[in-house]
Order: sequence, then C-alpha cells, then structure tokens
Amino acid sequence: MANGNDVGRYLILGSIDGLLAILGIIVGLATTTQDAGIILKAALGGGIALCLTNGIGSYLAETAVEYSRISSVEKAMLEDLRNTRIEKMARRKIVRDSIIHGGASLCGSIVPILPFLVLRGFAATASSVGLSLAALVVLGLYSGKVSSQSYLKSVVRMVGLGALIVVVCSLLGIGH
Repeated sequence: MANGNDVGRYLILGSIDGLLAILGIIVGLATTTQDAGIILKAALGGGIALCLTNGIGSYLAETAVEYSRISSVEKAMLEDLRNTRIEKMARRKIVRDSIIHGGASLCGSIVPILPFLVLRGFAATASSVGLSLAALVVLGLYSGKVSSQSYLKSVVRMVGLGALIVVVCSLLGIGH
C-alpha cells in the first residue's frame, strides 16, 4: 500500500503548486500595483488556501484510492479488512501524503513571498522571480534524482515552467 515514491511525488507536486501559483499571483499583481502590503496579503492568502486545498484534496483523493484498493483485496479474499494492519497502513499513508502535499505547497508558496518581507517595489518582485527560479533549479535537481532521469532536462523543464508563468502573468498588465 505505502510507496516511497509517493513522498517524492507529493513533495515535488506541492512545491511546484505553491511556488508557481504564488509567483503568478505576485507577478500578476505587480503589473497593477507595487504596494508590498497588498501583494503580501494576496500571496499569503493564496499560499494558505493552496496548502489547505492541496492537503484536503490529497486526503480525499488518497482515501478514495486506498479504500478502493482495500475493497478489491476484500473481494478477492472474501474478508472484511476493517481495523486490520492493512487498513491502518492505508490510513497512515493517506494522512502522511496529505500532510506532505499540503505542507510542501505551503513551503513552496513561502519562497516567492520572502523578498516582500524585506524589499519593496520592483526590487521585491524581481527578487521574488529570481528566488523562485533558483528554487525551481533545486526542485529540478531533486526531480532528476527521484526519477533517475537527466538532471539537466529536469532543471530545464522546471525553470521553463517558471519562466512561462512569469511571462503569462506579466501579460496581464498589458495596457496598464
């Protein structure tokens, strides 16, 4: 039932979600305001919402998947697996994966927020983008390690996705 790859998957997925969603909020808002307070509040709100939705969403999805597996085993064995070691392991996996996914989302969302705690205006936004892209390099290296694939390809994919988010969200300010 428990799979070590799930931890890596949820760390990567949650971190990417948090980092890029909040970076998108920051870059999009920065096209209309440089008020660090507004940007900080929106980014924090987004980060908290993302943490909760990813954590709870993972809980609901993992519960459905794990109990479907248990049901299949029960049918094959013609036995009720409630309160067995199998069910307890499934419950632990569900909780673990949910906490990792939600927690990684929150941690990822903090990265683009950090510069706004010490900088203002364009410097904060530019630092947020730079710090986020640096974090994506680290995530790409981790992804390459977890997948046993090319580190360079993983880094290029991650940074490319980050650059795409920055460009698309910057376009929101065209005409302002």
